[in-house]
Amino acid sequence: MTTASHFPLIVELLRQQGSAIRTEWEAQLDIDTLGSRKVRKDGQGKQCDDFLSVFTSAISGDAPGNIDHRSWNEVREVLDHISSSRAKGGATPSETATFIFSLKQPIFAVLRAGLADRPDVLTSAYWAVSTVLDHLGLYTVEVFQRSRDQIVARQQQELLELSTPVITLWEGVVALPLIGTLDSMRAQVVMESILQKIVDTGAAIAIIDITGVPTVDTLVAQHLMKTIAAARLMGADCIISGIRPQIAQTIVHLGIDLANVTTKATLADAFLVALERTGAQRTA
Repeated sequence: MTTASHFPLIVELLRQQGSAIRTEWEAQLDIDTLGSRKVRKDGQGKQCDDFLSVFTSAISGDAPGNIDHRSWNEVREVLDHISSSRAKGGATPSETATFIFSLKQPIFAVLRAGLADRPDVLTSAYWAVSTVLDHLGLYTVEVFQRSRDQIVARQQQELLELSTPVITLWEGVVALPLIGTLDSMRAQVVMESILQKIVDTGAAIAIIDITGVPTVDTLVAQHLMKTIAAARLMGADCIISGIRPQIAQTIVHLGIDLANVTTKATLADAFLVALERTGAQRTA
């Protein structure tokens, strides 16, 4: 008898002992310290019920041993949801895979009890179930990793946006205080943020303050010049503030031409220039 031919027998035992398997499985999850730490008890119970239902249907379908077959679509969908939710909840890949691997023991117990008098069939059934669960466990790790990568990418984007706030200082005057290293990715966010702010406010002056930028090299200077050029195309002029003595020397040594750009030592000085250019009245 082939391994595949044992699946109907396995399905029959699962359907007969489904309640016992479900109870033992959740107890095993608690022993493995997965459920109680990362997932609420009611949420874990629903995940167990959902998976057992679609799992039993899948192994009774056209391709019981092939989890890539369309008959396993619902199983993969359930595991997609479980893996992504655990990634968001702070679980680890191994803890997520344990959700599947912990099912082996209760299923094996049922098989052992039901096939005790047929050792050859029992061994083949063990192998068939173990192989399928191993594939499903690895699938959860793959989905978990994709979900975690998406979370990290989204968080990085949100941090970039938070680290480049464009604020309105006065009517027609906006400012972008930069803090930290300015790399290519962040430079793109800087450009997009300041251009969008110019569009939203109709600002005529944009102040880029680099007081919090530790070093200015050729790459940083190029990013700044591109941002200034883009702002001018949008009808706004730029002022760079925060030019410390060390940065001024570096710019000179690098041969960077800022002749056509207004620069000031402090944000306050740049703000005064912006007020004068916009014709705003200042109080003493």
